[in-house]
Formats: sequence, C-alpha cells, structure tokens
Amino acid sequence: MNLEGHALALVNEGRLAHLATVDARGRPHVVPVCYAYHTGRFYFVVDEKPKRHGNRLKRLRNIEVNPHVALVIDRYDEDWTRLAYVLVHGTANMVAELGEWQFAVQLLEQRYQGYRAMKLTFPHNVAVRIQVERWHYWQAAS
Repeated sequence: MNLEGHALALVNEGRLAHLATVDARGRPHVVPVCYAYHTGRFYFVVDEKPKRHGNRLKRLRNIEVNPHVALVIDRYDEDWTRLAYVLVHGTANMVAELGEWQFAVQLLEQRYQGYRAMKLTFPHNVAVRIQVERWHYWQAAS
C-alpha cells in the first residue's frame, strides 16, 4: 500500500520516525529511527552509532517474535495549526537479500549524510523492511 498526498509529503519532509515494536510478553518498545520510504516500504538500518547490544537490539529481537510494527512521523510547530502526523502500521522483516540491502542503504545514504560517512556492510549492518499495510494521516484544522 503506497502513501499519497499530504501523508507522502510529510514522510518525505520528515527526518525522524518513531518505531513501535512489541516483545513476546506484549510489552511495547518505542525508539527513534532514521528511515527511507519507497513505494509502500520503509527501510532502516542498524548503523555504527554506539549501541548496547549490537545487532541484537531490542527492536530486532521484537521484530523476530512479532513482526507487526507501527511508525509515527510527525511535524511539531509552535503554531499548532501546522501540527500533523502519519501513523503507519506494517509488517517488518530483516532484509536477507544483498541486492535489496544495497538498495535500502542507497536510499538511506541519499537522505542522511551520516550514512555516507559510515562503512555499512552486509550482513553485519542489518537492514529492516517495513511493508505498509495501512496508514492514517492527521493534521490540525487551520
């Protein structure tokens, strides 16, 4: 399912998403992620910024036991008539094929200068694909 209209515009202008996952006991976990979007799919990668558990991050462990995730990309402004968000529900999977991994990293490098400076390698730097199943766009009334 592709995003369109104001939702797509907000996703393209946004710089940060909040990823919600759930562990095996139903406990939620929310973290910020850098993302790229392309034709109904979001991608993020486990990069080289310091992390406590490397590739075994909680978000990855959660996706392995429950691939149903949510992403929120929002716009905050002191002028509350400009508030908006996109809520995406989808299914997440680790990217297992080198070609798709390279495509995801290329998309991320186009959006974020920091990725261009990192030496990301497959399969060390896990990429995750989120297939959009449904989405909702909200904006404040002007």
